[in-house]
Amino acid sequence: MRRSRAGPAVVLLSLGLLVACGGDPALAPSPATDDPAAAVRLASYDFRENQILVEVYAEAARRAGVPVDVEHGVGTREVVSPALAQGLVDVVIDSPGTALSFARPDAGPAERTPEELHAALELTLGARGVTVLRAAAAEDQNGFVVTTGFAEEHDVSTISDLTPLVSDLRFGGPPECPERRFCLQGLRDVYGLDFAEIRAMPSRAATAEALLGGQIDVGMLETTDPRLAGSSLVLLVDDRGLQPHENVVPLVRADALQRWGDRLRTALDDVSARLTTEDLVRLNQAVESGGLSPAEAADGWWSGE
Repeated sequence: MRRSRAGPAVVLLSLGLLVACGGDPALAPSPATDDPAAAVRLASYDFRENQILVEVYAEAARRAGVPVDVEHGVGTREVVSPALAQGLVDVVIDSPGTALSFARPDAGPAERTPEELHAALELTLGARGVTVLRAAAAEDQNGFVVTTGFAEEHDVSTISDLTPLVSDLRFGGPPECPERRFCLQGLRDVYGLDFAEIRAMPSRAATAEALLGGQIDVGMLETTDPRLAGSSLVLLVDDRGLQPHENVVPLVRADALQRWGDRLRTALDDVSARLTTEDLVRLNQAVESGGLSPAEAADGWWSGE
């Protein structure tokens, strides 16, 4: 049996109980720490690429002889990050720029180097019982996209080029985008963009379809979205540096590392040493266009297919 699952409802209920009781996330113990053989619990965010990445890293742990439980689609950052801090899950695969911004809203500018981001995230999360492991070369940022026809008609290639048009433009992105520093908040604060209409999109596929169907004019897709490899969509240049560096990085409960020692750390670090941005694009392609599940795509990466 490949994995066992507690189910999102259990994680959400447990998290709700801890929050309701006023527990300090930095002090809350992991429910599994008293069992030295307890499975390592990996949780993914509610978007497909993160689910694929969790499967890639989970397989590394399995191959090292570490038992794992994988739970997908636990929720947005507002759910998953506290779950990690409170010991309800052991491993989250994350992006350092966004993770640091959420954990420490007063964090510095996006121009800091990947090394500085990693160090700042280590310092911030270490106090909460979370260890930041090696970051991968693979990187995926928020991207803002228009159709090729729109770009040609309006001579648009950068995000700044949207400024004289924005009062008539419709934007589509994930439901949490209006509250995100590196999504609509940043587009407003850094670029001065205040769109005429905001539409919440249920998935990245829906965003692409809405762009191509003319329901929206600008959409948010990740920079590794395989749809950007075609000729129909154009990724606008982030010419004012809104996005931070977002190299893929595992965040791991310190008590999970204590249970499994170098076996777990080395397994996850070895994935980060291998994983490239091109790998992310191919993995996303395998799921979005190839019809594979995240677990099947991860298996293909491990087998070199």
